[in-house]
Amino acid sequence: MTAEHAEPGDVASDKSTGRRSAAGLIDHESARRSAAGADHESARRSAAGADHESARRSAAGADHESARRSAAGLVRDDGRMLRAARRGRSIAVSGASTFLGRRLIALLAEADDVTRIVVVDTTNPETASPKTSFYAIDLTQPGVDARLAEVLQAEQIDTFVHLALLESPITAIAWAHEFERGGTMQILHACHKQQLHKLLVVSSALVYGPHRDNPNYLREEHALRGLHNAPFVADKLDVEAQVEKWRKDHPECTVTVLRLAFMLGPNVDNYVKRYFSRTFVPTVLGYDPLVQFVHEQDALAALRIALERPVSGVFNIASDGVMRLSSAIRASGRLPLPLPYVALRRLAAWAWMAGLSEAPAPFVALLRHLCVIDTTRAEREFGFRAHFTGAEAVQELCVSGPGIAPRDAKLLSEAR
Repeated sequence: MTAEHAEPGDVASDKSTGRRSAAGLIDHESARRSAAGADHESARRSAAGADHESARRSAAGADHESARRSAAGLVRDDGRMLRAARRGRSIAVSGASTFLGRRLIALLAEADDVTRIVVVDTTNPETASPKTSFYAIDLTQPGVDARLAEVLQAEQIDTFVHLALLESPITAIAWAHEFERGGTMQILHACHKQQLHKLLVVSSALVYGPHRDNPNYLREEHALRGLHNAPFVADKLDVEAQVEKWRKDHPECTVTVLRLAFMLGPNVDNYVKRYFSRTFVPTVLGYDPLVQFVHEQDALAALRIALERPVSGVFNIASDGVMRLSSAIRASGRLPLPLPYVALRRLAAWAWMAGLSEAPAPFVALLRHLCVIDTTRAEREFGFRAHFTGAEAVQELCVSGPGIAPRDAKLLSEAR
């Protein structure tokens, strides 16, 4: 636990005010005599008995705007409002074992305005730092919200980042349901007992669903139609519904939801990357929909920006540009393998049950119809700007490594 400290500026201000008050109330010659020969206790009493009203006026005459900023603990930097409270920010993160969770914790460890990071997960990530406190909490266990509420209260959490959502579909549907829907419910119950300033949740653009009548670009207000018979998507729709209800019940809290496009990059491991990693990538014969991606570092930068900006609402996040599915496959260095729709559905269903496919049969719909999002709101309202294109995200699939490339590190520092 990090002890709290007073800001150096506050101490300096108090000393400065004391010097001005003393200078205005004690005659210079009297002060000289007192220093030379007066009794020390008498001098102390004289200083303590200085005219209180004069000192009060002196303090009241200080720069009002500077005092207001100091009291609020806020600093403006290039138009951004960053919290710099005396004790700093205390941020709790669920889903710390995910890619975004690991990288976000590493990034927060270097942030000057963050003094405490609380990990709520079953395992402590390797990116944990001395700032990090780990609490082993299994969100699938009943009644864990009481334990979580105790942690949030003890650690004085003001911001919660909910990343405990599956990155890829799994066959254990019942467990996934309890983890995402039940886990979100328990987190929101715990947050209800804690006066949060910020709740940040990461969702997926799949909640819109691939449909033949989709517009070229889906905005945040578009209907959430999901993907038929796909529990992986249905769980995320339920999570968003829970978060929206909680937001309405807690208007004092800033609630931000980020809907990410398909995330790709050298360090990501999800079903989309595994699909593009096949030597021959299956596609639907006669279809070549537009596809869209978000580079892993653009997604991480969006998380950091959303944490800093006091913006509430839902925001689409994607890297620049869209491309045809066939072009994305060739950009990854693979070859497309067109198959009839019915045959591919049956093959996908069999392969999923046999553990040979990265996604179940309903996901074949993504190979027929587009699901492309519009990121205008994120750019306009909290200044998100993608530094990568979707093509670059695909081209970096063959690059791997645990670290962050120098270019990526520079971009992330710019996002702070």
